[in-house]
Amino acid sequence: MVRRFEDKRVFVTAASVGIGFEICRQFVDEGAVVGLNARRRETTQEAVERLGSEYPHSKITAFPCDIADVQNIQASIRRFAEENQGIDVFVANAGITIFAPFLDVQPDEFDHLMHVNMRGTYFSVQEAARQMIQRGIRGKIVLMSSVCGIQSHANTSSYGMTKAGIRHLAISLADELGPHGITVNVVSPGATLNERTSEDAQYANGWASVSPTGRVGRVEDVAYATLFLSDDRASHITGEVLVVDGGWSTTSPLPAYLEKELKGK
Repeated sequence: MVRRFEDKRVFVTAASVGIGFEICRQFVDEGAVVGLNARRRETTQEAVERLGSEYPHSKITAFPCDIADVQNIQASIRRFAEENQGIDVFVANAGITIFAPFLDVQPDEFDHLMHVNMRGTYFSVQEAARQMIQRGIRGKIVLMSSVCGIQSHANTSSYGMTKAGIRHLAISLADELGPHGITVNVVSPGATLNERTSEDAQYANGWASVSPTGRVGRVEDVAYATLFLSDDRASHITGEVLVVDGGWSTTSPLPAYLEKELKGK
């Protein structure tokens, strides 16, 4: 049976752990040739080796570099395209978070946030689109936003601003890149259990208690949505935001333990 991404060339940023790693895993499972990017060389190579051991006949290549370093990430994307004669899917997953009250955010951490979430996303997508256009590929670009870019969330003003910007970027690029046959869409996850969030013992149950579906999000949920928007059968969908939050943003309540923490400050 032919897998739906058989021999498709896919590049994913920030993919050594969490959502990014699961996106790569699902693409590999569906037959894709994958370029896996992450900031640190060791963790990037470890992620590639983990996938290689699970899928021994797959083709996965490590591209370690910081997405905030525009020259390096663009060079990595070009190299992947040259080695594989193009890019079919580009997933801009990289992003960092600042959790701090508006009055406490410092210029240096704000600048770093902008370099990764805005500058890194913008120019990595630019290079991926160039590679698609040069080869006449009707590609798929998926940007990773957040429900924090849709709803106000305590102590995430700077982070939420970047994620709202990513939503608008998709609208603009859907228009500009549409004539080249390229679709641009956004996945906006809500609370999602991963390596970092699982360190909070109350995270899973707390967010499950305020989700209409009765559970916290999983990295698999976000990856499924990403693959859907990357599929050729979704080629008439562009400029859209697919929210993966179990319905939380319909009313946006906070878990009780977070309400108590915020009121205590």
